[in-house]
Amino acid sequence: MLNLNDLLVFVQVVNHGGFAAAGRALGIPKSTLSERLSELEKAIGVRLVQRTSRSFAVTEIGRDFHRHAAAMLIEAEAAEQVIKGRLAEPSGTVRITASLPLAQFRLAALLPRLAASYPKVRIMLDVSDRFVDIVQEGFDIAIRNHFAPLPDTDLVQRRIGHDPASLVASADYIREKGMPSRPEEANGLDGLMASSSDRVWTLHNREGAVAEVAPSPRYVANETVSLREAARAGLGVTCLASGFCASLIESGALVRILPGWTARGVATTLLMPHRRGQLPSVRVIADHLIAELSQRPQSTGSARHAGGAY
Repeated sequence: MLNLNDLLVFVQVVNHGGFAAAGRALGIPKSTLSERLSELEKAIGVRLVQRTSRSFAVTEIGRDFHRHAAAMLIEAEAAEQVIKGRLAEPSGTVRITASLPLAQFRLAALLPRLAASYPKVRIMLDVSDRFVDIVQEGFDIAIRNHFAPLPDTDLVQRRIGHDPASLVASADYIREKGMPSRPEEANGLDGLMASSSDRVWTLHNREGAVAEVAPSPRYVANETVSLREAARAGLGVTCLASGFCASLIESGALVRILPGWTARGVATTLLMPHRRGQLPSVRVIADHLIAELSQRPQSTGSARHAGGAY
């Protein structure tokens, strides 16, 4: 069984980029840290760090080991906090990952309010559109907008909401081209597409009927604000989730086409690892996020058009 204290030493040395900086952070002589790391390397039989008097470099296997060791320490901290949290107000660090659109248009105003409400909770937000393994990378909460269903995993998944999409264009464009009254009348309109491979928009109405609209591709962008602004400029018709263009429709800058028909929209899901989701600090922040994000947005935002989560 590995010594968890040695794992802590290794993670801190790597995080601080060397023994001296880690020693200052931990209040431990760097010689002691070097000895503990040597003991760890001896116990596992591999070199984790290449070091000389002038250089410090983590080996390839050391980088892999660091990722798992850091996750293990986070779990150890979580286990301790479960006990402490039962008798105290929410405290500790809550690590959240979200995509850029969600961070900019939903979380930027919300998270500071939560931090002010829970002064003993430290919120860390990581903004990224890349795939994130929230267990291995030590996140407590992930919030994802996605078009396709998320894969079935061991994570706790809470569906927060769904924002259906519809066809929109500028008022000037509609005055020039005319307002379609049936889906087939929208065929051939100038299409502002999310992908060069897109050829049709599949629409549904309340009666369960399905129709396809085949526009003539005019403009391609895989980011919603770009498509929204192209529609606003009168280039053609695009398919957007309602929350991303509601204010422009209210102002008359955009007009909804075929209002009785909607397309597949954007779903929002909150995900948590099972164990860390039991921490009082994580639970209270997650509950607030679910309550707030389940409400329809009051302003427009952006989203990447992709098959999976973003």
